Amino acid sequence: MRAALILAFLTVAGTSHAQSVPRLPREQFDVIAPSERVTGARGHIEIVQSGCRVGPTAWARRRIVDIAAQEWGVFGFQTFDMTAEQSRTLPDGVVADAVNPPLEGPRVVRHAVNFGAWESERRMDQTIAGYWSTTPDGLDIVERQNRQWRDGDGDVMWVEPWSAAFVSWVMCEAGLGDMGQFRRDIAHWRYVDQAIEAREGMASDRAYVAYDIGEAELQPGDLVCNPRGGRTYRTLADRREDLGDQAPLHCDIVVRVDTQARTMAVIGGNVVNGVSLTVLPLTVGEGGRLRPLGPNDQAGARTFFAHLSLQADPVEALALDNSPTIRELSGL
Repeated sequence: MRAALILAFLTVAGTSHAQSVPRLPREQFDVIAPSERVTGARGHIEIVQSGCRVGPTAWARRRIVDIAAQEWGVFGFQTFDMTAEQSRTLPDGVVADAVNPPLEGPRVVRHAVNFGAWESERRMDQTIAGYWSTTPDGLDIVERQNRQWRDGDGDVMWVEPWSAAFVSWVMCEAGLGDMGQFRRDIAHWRYVDQAIEAREGMASDRAYVAYDIGEAELQPGDLVCNPRGGRTYRTLADRREDLGDQAPLHCDIVVRVDTQARTMAVIGGNVVNGVSLTVLPLTVGEGGRLRPLGPNDQAGARTFFAHLSLQADPVEALALDNSPTIRELSGL
């Protein structure tokens, strides 16, 4: 109910920029901020911490939801409701990201409930660098970005998409710090392939197991993935043909599944320049399980080809509502 109230507030807010909320104190919610993993200003950022928490996969589900929710708040609660028919005007300067095609703004984007801080990437240099710090190639990415700032346009935003880095940092802080549990990387395909390998019985210690959309029950803490860049993956079988090959993908973290309203809320990084929440409509699939609507169900809908199911203890379907960030906003 609390999440529904917040979404209603954001709907009323329209295109106004929601205020970013600070991360909770460590004693209230034990998460090391990504900005604390680096030092230095734009053009001179250095990674000082790349280690991750390591714990049992069975405990990770709630922390994944809670950590993602906190970052959503830090980026201004940017929200897109794909269940509604509406339009909003994009501010100037919007660039391409992990989900949307290149935009120069102002443009009209459908389904936008609330825009976050559009200067968030500029304000969040250390935060985004902190996401990169948890990936094997993160140091190279940050050094390349520093050179871009120093030698090129000092006002340029991140030249590399950081959506996979965001997911990697969430898993790192959630306790999936062992690469055998979760293959943190600058690209989504690495951990998607790891989950496919787990489905094939190639390893029993993987945190995620891959399913086709609608094949398994959606739960908070799971991941849903779609192709990008002209890829036409529709099922896991399509990806299996390219297993181990680089591919442009995007994955979001499931944080809320409302079976009565038939909606699902997901949080992803580098979605229109920030950490954003998207509300997706669900329908009943062939197996009787809920699944996101696809292009055959709704024009313009994303094609989700993979559902990565977390091998962890279940939590309540409306887990986002009980996250520390939402409870703090609700005064609970």
